[in-house]
Amino acid sequence: MNAAVTLTQKQLGDFLLNVALVRPVFIWGPPGIGKSSLVQQFASGVGLPCVSLLGSQLAPEDLIGVPQILDGTSRFCPPRIIARREPYCLFLDELNACSHEVQKAFYSLIQERRIGEYVLSEGSIVIGAGNRTQDSAIVKPMSSALLNRMVHAHLKVSHRDWLEWADASGMHTLVLEYIRTRPDHLWSLPPKHEEPFSTPRSWHMLSDALHGYGDQISDEILEVLAFGCLSPHHAGQFKAFVKQVRSKYRLNAILKGDEGWPRSPEERDILYFLSQSFRAQLIKELPADQPALAESQKEIARRAKLLIKELAAISLEMAQMVVSKQGDGDALPGWFLVEVIRDLPRLVEK
Repeated sequence: MNAAVTLTQKQLGDFLLNVALVRPVFIWGPPGIGKSSLVQQFASGVGLPCVSLLGSQLAPEDLIGVPQILDGTSRFCPPRIIARREPYCLFLDELNACSHEVQKAFYSLIQERRIGEYVLSEGSIVIGAGNRTQDSAIVKPMSSALLNRMVHAHLKVSHRDWLEWADASGMHTLVLEYIRTRPDHLWSLPPKHEEPFSTPRSWHMLSDALHGYGDQISDEILEVLAFGCLSPHHAGQFKAFVKQVRSKYRLNAILKGDEGWPRSPEERDILYFLSQSFRAQLIKELPADQPALAESQKEIARRAKLLIKELAAISLEMAQMVVSKQGDGDALPGWFLVEVIRDLPRLVEK
């Protein structure tokens, strides 16, 4: 399903509070961005236990139950995990990964809050979640009858919401500082082939592993962990970031003129990381329209042009990388590029 409108983590919490109490909700989103934990957090916030069922592992009898003969007639007895006396939040995770037979078993549960003769206790909540077809995950087409029984919400990754949560949750300092520097690396599209990719969940896993090793982690193990949790590009950048943190170089100091770019061949990976971070910082700081420039932004632009010139003297390739449009779709403002290329025409020479 394509997202027409998306919600951040904070917005989803407010959405559930107002909608899920009266109607079943289905949350769409790529793997690893926190759908399950947000539902559990919501249930805890409204004072309800959260019971999770994994759609990809369910058979119809896991919901409907098995028949028993009572007084000459058969009666289906739903499983104890569902048939509860007190209200609860029923979370149907990976709902669109279950078979069509299981989907049909959910019809009455979602629409009427009933399974056979058992009716969910008053005050119970039903929330479903699942990945999208484009996420290279195990999904099946959701029947129109099931689709039409729920209110749909599309979750997106917000680095601001995640950083606020991660800071309060004791996330490793290196992970926090990296995402503050490169918020665009918090999440990446799932790859078409089998390799790790970056999500809030994978950054959390990396943080836990870093905590486990402690401060004395070697460069070799750091590389193993990074490439075992993140997309290859992000892993390489994180490794360079840690090396940069352990060295004397800081992007803010370079921007202020207190330090220069790394120049030695042994520091090329640090230079690459700093160049990428420099580009991301300029995209963030400089407005699209030159007349909108504030005085502080004019100073940033002036300093940036000087730094690009210095970078080109060290590595023309990395200076070109700073000014070129990359696969993420973001680019430096056109007016700034015109000024840079006017002073350094060799940046666009083939």
